[in-house]
Amino acid sequence: MIESDGLPEIWRETVRPEWCDYNNHLNMSFYVLIFDHATDVFHANLGLDKTYRVKANCSTFAVETHTNYLAEMHDGDEVSVTTQLLDFDQKRLHYFHRMYHAEKRFLAATTEVMTVHVDLGERKVTPMAEDILAKVEALFQDHRSLPPPDLAGRHMGIVRK
Repeated sequence: MIESDGLPEIWRETVRPEWCDYNNHLNMSFYVLIFDHATDVFHANLGLDKTYRVKANCSTFAVETHTNYLAEMHDGDEVSVTTQLLDFDQKRLHYFHRMYHAEKRFLAATTEVMTVHVDLGERKVTPMAEDILAKVEALFQDHRSLPPPDLAGRHMGIVRK
């Protein structure tokens, strides 16, 4: 099935043989690694890059994630990741990554992420700089008309009858 979320690709990567496990598919930890690579690009696009970390002595920490594994990926498959900003405030970013098979375009996995902005010297959550917030606000305005992802905001549990 071909999927499309209307967002630009922010990361593309090829599954490596050492990332595959005894089930002959991409191990769950490497889905997370690929999403982490996409997060780095997403943050850099907002100005939250290495230069910012050094200059401001601030960074972002993930405080919550929820990953859904929807389809197998295998050695040599190329993946494509998009990111949708769902919400934000002065100290937090809430966003949603989708991982697609780059050629066949099926949705392979998603992850929902909440990050906080941290002063690395104090090790405390602190507001983002105004120039960063302006970029976040602009992106949020671009994304606010998009439908919310079906898999966002879910919780995990066994339904008992």
